Amino acid sequence: METLVPLDVLKALGDNTRYAIYLELARSSRPLATSDIAATLGLHANTVRPHLERMRDVGLLEVHVGGRGDVGRPQHRYAIAESAPLLGLEPPTTPVLAKMVLSMAKRLQASSDDAAAVGDEEGRRRARPYAEAPSTLEALVSDLDKLGFDPVVADAHPATQSATHADGPDDDGSAVIAFANCPFAELAREHPELVCGLHRGLIEGFVDEMGDATTRDFATLTSRTPCRVTVSAR
Repeated sequence: METLVPLDVLKALGDNTRYAIYLELARSSRPLATSDIAATLGLHANTVRPHLERMRDVGLLEVHVGGRGDVGRPQHRYAIAESAPLLGLEPPTTPVLAKMVLSMAKRLQASSDDAAAVGDEEGRRRARPYAEAPSTLEALVSDLDKLGFDPVVADAHPATQSATHADGPDDDGSAVIAFANCPFAELAREHPELVCGLHRGLIEGFVDEMGDATTRDFATLTSRTPCRVTVSAR
């Protein structure tokens, strides 16, 4: 990759809108489409698009092409380039540290239950700001979305779902949350028991802290089925 020219970078980030877009991408755990950025910042996609192209031209952003957009064309998703300035956000050493910590945990023979216990503590901490949320399901989906899991809510009993029943909790208060994306995918492939255990504990702790629901049927990479969890009202 070519070395960034500092003056070009400073000029590109000198615009308030471009700087806001850059920060949004830097904080995201996954590449974002133009429409995602526009919706978050309250801008029109046509306003965002030239700013993205400007930052890509100077090497601040990289483009991932895949999937289909609203008009059937391949969708472009943008992410911060590896050589872009960090602006005080996550340093590139953080993923390296995560790998080393997981390797150490494996060497110390930590189990998936040990990982779940650690995840449980973090899940409870993350749940507390949602104390006034309308429901545990809404709060959990919102938090998983912030973490980059792209959660999709479906009926827990699709075979009995009526034609007019919208996606969401079933009549018994159960709903399946499927994870369309895993921000921990690379680490999970190397350490599935530990990483998936952390994720399981994170969700179980979150739901238990909210107090009005339970989790079951947590499926992960090790289950050889799509990653998902069922949340049921108590």
